[in-house]
Amino acid sequence: MCQALNVTQCLLSTRIYGFANIMNKLEETLECFLDYLSMERGLAQNTIISYRYDLIKYISFLKKKRISSFNQTNKVLVNNYFVYLRGKDLEINSISRNLVAVKMFYRFLLMEDLIKEDITSLIEFPRVSKKLPHVLSSREINLLLDEANFKGKLGLRDQAVLELFYATGLRVSELIHLKINDLNMENCMLKCLGKGSKERIIPFGNKAYQSLSLYLDRVRPKLVRNPDEDTLFLNSRGEKLSRQGIFYLVKLYAQKARIEKKVTPHTLRHTLATHLLENGADLRSVQEMLGHSDISTTQIYTHVSRKWVSEEYYRAFPRA
Repeated sequence: MCQALNVTQCLLSTRIYGFANIMNKLEETLECFLDYLSMERGLAQNTIISYRYDLIKYISFLKKKRISSFNQTNKVLVNNYFVYLRGKDLEINSISRNLVAVKMFYRFLLMEDLIKEDITSLIEFPRVSKKLPHVLSSREINLLLDEANFKGKLGLRDQAVLELFYATGLRVSELIHLKINDLNMENCMLKCLGKGSKERIIPFGNKAYQSLSLYLDRVRPKLVRNPDEDTLFLNSRGEKLSRQGIFYLVKLYAQKARIEKKVTPHTLRHTLATHLLENGADLRSVQEMLGHSDISTTQIYTHVSRKWVSEEYYRAFPRA
């Protein structure tokens, strides 16, 4: 089975046994592609999961059309898939993401001589609208991080989590994989392994330092069960906090603070970036801190900042 092979073995099997044994098994070819993304492209696991999810939908569509080999597909079929996605009432951004996954997949098939031409090369994808991210105001951040919200030992842990999110702009996957040795408490810095296994050093402020110190001194020693456990943030069973657990606690404290906006861990990342730029931070520095490979991703926060200024103006100016 292709699932049990690495990408080299998988592709070698394809070449030795031909299309008949591999290409009629669409899912196995997909696994070869995902192995390629992981082992040769070094993409993050969450990105690979997204590709899998999107391409399984495409394969299901092909099966409904009685397609058993990617060599049987054509441009008309891919266009029909676009129409099919539109019929699912998906947002245009979601449709575009699905089609990008299909395009990447066909490039891989052509590169490995598994198809004779890339039928997606001339297909125009829908334009993606860049939505401005939701951010919290300074007042809302203060409500969220109010010490009165955090009770008991798990409350102190949660306070450290939220303070660190806002202070550093970490992604959820980056925070849950932090190790104790990644912290430099003396210099208020942490080491983070981000997308594409790129390492970056991020500073954090005094509030995050204080909450982390309380957590490390008073809480974590009581949570840890295995003396060899080096993960920074633990749950009540002494295990690494899960993504779901992080999302739950952020939502919980947003409700406690009576913030009406939808608040997720990524909201705190957006908020940090916007607040830094509003207060004069250099765009390149913010890019480095957030781990953006392209500065255009960081630039969207300048638009958020301008939007906020405009809203404040029209709210406060008496003759607006």
